[in-house]
Amino acid sequence: MRPFGIRDKIGYLFGDFGNDFTFIFASSYLMVFYTKVLGISGFAVGILFLAARVVDAFTDITMGRIVDNLRPARDGRFRPWIRRMCVPVAVASTIMYLYFVKDWPYGAKMIYVVITYLLWSSFCYTAINIPYGSMASVISPEAGERASLSTYRSVGASLASLVIGIVVPLVVYETDAQGNQLVVPERFTITAVVLGVGAVICYLLCYFLCTERVSFDKKAERQRESVGDMLKSLGRNRPLLALVCGALVLLLASMLAQTMNNYLFLDYFRNARAIAILNVITVAAMLLVAPFMSKIAIRFGKKEAGAVGMLIAAATYLTLFFLRIESIPVFMALLFVGTIGIGLFNMIIWAFITDIIDYQEVVTGKREDGTVYAIYSFARKLGQALAGGLGGFALTAIGYISDAPMQTVEVSERIYTVATLIPGICYLFVFLIMQFWYPLNKHEVEKNTRLLQERRDKL
Repeated sequence: MRPFGIRDKIGYLFGDFGNDFTFIFASSYLMVFYTKVLGISGFAVGILFLAARVVDAFTDITMGRIVDNLRPARDGRFRPWIRRMCVPVAVASTIMYLYFVKDWPYGAKMIYVVITYLLWSSFCYTAINIPYGSMASVISPEAGERASLSTYRSVGASLASLVIGIVVPLVVYETDAQGNQLVVPERFTITAVVLGVGAVICYLLCYFLCTERVSFDKKAERQRESVGDMLKSLGRNRPLLALVCGALVLLLASMLAQTMNNYLFLDYFRNARAIAILNVITVAAMLLVAPFMSKIAIRFGKKEAGAVGMLIAAATYLTLFFLRIESIPVFMALLFVGTIGIGLFNMIIWAFITDIIDYQEVVTGKREDGTVYAIYSFARKLGQALAGGLGGFALTAIGYISDAPMQTVEVSERIYTVATLIPGICYLFVFLIMQFWYPLNKHEVEKNTRLLQERRDKL
């Protein structure tokens, strides 16, 4: 078997590139398609998104158990699912954006929306994302190499976000003679087809470039637990609980900041065009961290690097709050520093999962890659669903008037407060979780790696 190398890293990058071609497109534009093209009420869409997360509570865990307990195929335990599901997930994503559905009766449109969204999000996407995320723990047993996989995965997500954030608005919107921004229904379908094809290509590159190297014999483990016993066991997994809580708070902070930045530049700085520059700066900060992340993780440890990153982010946002900055260049310069701190955490967050999988095996003797990843994946989906409405609640609470041409000075100041103070407090809370609750520091991770290697050498 060839040794771990750049081929695996590039392959794993393409995996999340393909994931986010459909995921980020849906996160950013599916609500627009449902409301602006199909005419579905925002309330109904919100209920659908929340209900889908309830379904995910079952499908994510079920998929994790399936990949953990089925007999591996010749090409591995997790890689085969990428081969099997790459086309179904792309097709399921594409049929969510059929423009001609806008002419159907409202009841038929609602049935179409529910069926196609659940098919993509709770079944097809789950069936490829859970194995893909779990696969990092078997590509390499080394903590440093796993950290590099997490970094490359985050780079893939950043590149997908950059492509969709820049290209898609230019395609799906057009400006009329009066200067109004209009959606073009047919282009949503065309864009979905193109992104679906791109996703399949990326998934296949991930499949062919990555290799599973860590194998384990399920027969050698204890008698299979029931799902209830398994969940109780994971419920006592301190690193998993700490990371889930940290990720929930991180998502709430990041998504709230992302939502409020639109209103911040529109109503506080009164320069909407600067939002595009902000998006480029955000991705640039993430990519700046990427080349150094593996060396930082190996030298100082993943927990240590992630905690410091959250402290930098918290300090930056709280500084922005207290200084009440009015200069856009100064604001962006400080935000760039904060984004570097966030990048230190996000670039390595997926490597935390592989460490937790090892920890679970050390403590219980059972290897539960898919199940551990599924629980974390569901927690992130839940956090994203909760955060989705947080921006709207915050705007209502501060007295924002949506149909007003300009907001009052008081409301603009409150927007600035929400966009800086709340994320700053949340990032500080994540730092405290990682520093004092999450136990897998550099020493513990290296010890668990040695113990598992010794066990496998005896088999």
